[in-house]
Amino acid sequence: MSEEEKKTPSYGADDIRALKGLEAVRMRPGMYVGGTDSRALHHLLNEVLDNSIDEALAGHCDQIDIIIHENNSITVKDNGRGIPIGINKDSGLSALELVMTELHAGGKFDKNNYKVSGGLNGVGVSCVNALSNVLIAKVKRGGIQVEQEFSKGAPLYSPPKEIGKCDVEDTGTSVTFLPDDTIFDEVLFIHEKISTRIREMSFLNRKVKMILTDEREKDEKGAFISETFFSENGLIDFVKFIDVAKTPIIAEPIYVTSEDEGVEVEVAMEYNTSYSENIVAYCNNINTYNGGTHVNGFKRAVTHYFKKYAEANGYFAKLKFKVSGEDFREGLTAVISVKVPSPQFKSQTKDEVTNSELTSIVSKCVGEGIENYLEENPKIAKTIIDKIIIAATARNAAIKAREAVQRKNVMSGAGLPGKLSDCSSKDPAASEIYLVEGDSAGGTAKQGRDRYFQAIMPLRGKILNVEKAMEHKIYENEEIKNMFMALGVRIEMVDGERKLNIEKLRYHKIVIMTDADVDGSHITTLILTFFFRYLRPLVEQGYVYIAQPPLYQVKKGKSFQYCWSEEDRIQAIERLGKGNDTSVHVQRYKGLGEMNAEQLWETTMDPTTRTLKKVVVDSYTEADRVFSTLMGDEVPPRREFIESHAKFAKLII
Repeated sequence: MSEEEKKTPSYGADDIRALKGLEAVRMRPGMYVGGTDSRALHHLLNEVLDNSIDEALAGHCDQIDIIIHENNSITVKDNGRGIPIGINKDSGLSALELVMTELHAGGKFDKNNYKVSGGLNGVGVSCVNALSNVLIAKVKRGGIQVEQEFSKGAPLYSPPKEIGKCDVEDTGTSVTFLPDDTIFDEVLFIHEKISTRIREMSFLNRKVKMILTDEREKDEKGAFISETFFSENGLIDFVKFIDVAKTPIIAEPIYVTSEDEGVEVEVAMEYNTSYSENIVAYCNNINTYNGGTHVNGFKRAVTHYFKKYAEANGYFAKLKFKVSGEDFREGLTAVISVKVPSPQFKSQTKDEVTNSELTSIVSKCVGEGIENYLEENPKIAKTIIDKIIIAATARNAAIKAREAVQRKNVMSGAGLPGKLSDCSSKDPAASEIYLVEGDSAGGTAKQGRDRYFQAIMPLRGKILNVEKAMEHKIYENEEIKNMFMALGVRIEMVDGERKLNIEKLRYHKIVIMTDADVDGSHITTLILTFFFRYLRPLVEQGYVYIAQPPLYQVKKGKSFQYCWSEEDRIQAIERLGKGNDTSVHVQRYKGLGEMNAEQLWETTMDPTTRTLKKVVVDSYTEADRVFSTLMGDEVPPRREFIESHAKFAKLII
């Protein structure tokens, strides 16, 4: 046997291991909840909340309470039927313990219990249990109350213990869980993320009251912060909420509800004066943000039936170009909700529906609704068709402008923007580009960068606000043209749809670097609006970041410390001044240009010391609403947004 063979570890039958129970979930959490980051943490809550929502869908629940406790544990309590607590004959365990400790155990496989449900595979709540330090389940059912506690998926005692009596009519389930801090990056539930999700659920389940209480914060009267969500009109209210910062061109949303082959289809839609489409889709109350067959069916119906009506009435007769599918959706906001007995999702995170039958079912149901609406409302129909014609005209102008940009694109052989200082690396995965506010700061960044992998692209002033601009104006804007050329991406038409081709993306880190002042924040928001509306795949694939330059340098003699917050500044003064801050100098960096190249490198650009914030989208619905509010034409919603968020602002002297 050679020396090399002697060094190789043996691999035999005893090395084959079968993971039991919930051990696999704890070992590979990413397979079940998508990772260990903040999004995965909040996914735990969604899994528990979905069970209560399913009770509402089945008609057995009309109130759900969600409580964020001071230690970041969460309670979800409903007045549904309560999880069964009797002994399951196959396992010999109580049904409650079985649901909490076994993967693929639940009551949703039988259509007699739940006609429709999001959690059909019985994985959700058992995964939450596996990934929690503590989980306490309480059930009211059959006139008694029982409780069972678990830790990291294992019951602390068995069977559940009876803790009291109750009226037979008083039923429900309460689940309290504290995620495992050895698994998740940070156990910190974010109020706004949770309230956004609950608000969506209240719209999707009209007349179900949902109350969110946050025990980590109190109001001016000393009471815990609490919000009540309740929608009388469901999806119609939802569309109006999404479009609060936009100007509708029709008085009331178009509403369609129908059922076919056991699938319930519900849609609300309205047209506004904006230039972007916003289609929000759900299957069994689960936000399928990557779309799927139900969205395909909706788009097919919108294109076919509006086109059919326009052609039948001669509205397209004088056009010298074809009207594309996306023209029918410019300025369209729609919420699609389907209830499917046996949903099929692309993955456990359930972000895309794959049921092939949904395309034809949704297309038929929505199409019939649109056809009836147009025939009954000819004046409104004409208003919408006029909007579509304007969109088609602008799109054809945009094609010419876009082609002019892309003819100059480096990947077409024309060259890079003159203002770009490129890096020498040709490996996109190892390369990054800084989009820098102003030529002055750009010059400093060029001097301080690592030329091998860091490219610098100065942006002059504030880029075009794409929220208010027609598409062809966007491609004519010099700074936006330069960004397209530098990044190496291009917009193409695929099957009548506008798609961003990122195959030749030149950098896998795109870093927005602006001054730490109001103007810098505005420029960052303008750039993010552009990325969200036109370069969204770059955000979705995790390529977009925001640099975090320091706010202060606190210095005493030769000792100094950079500070990124007011708290850092106070601590630095105390540390360096040792109680006497009159020998301590504080410099406030109001702009990137106030730092020299070496300082900018060591604080903001050096990968070993810098802090970058990755841009992610937790809710596309909320992101769309915020961008429309901040960058749109309507002033009152923007004023209301600023006033409601003023408490989060900090005074920087």
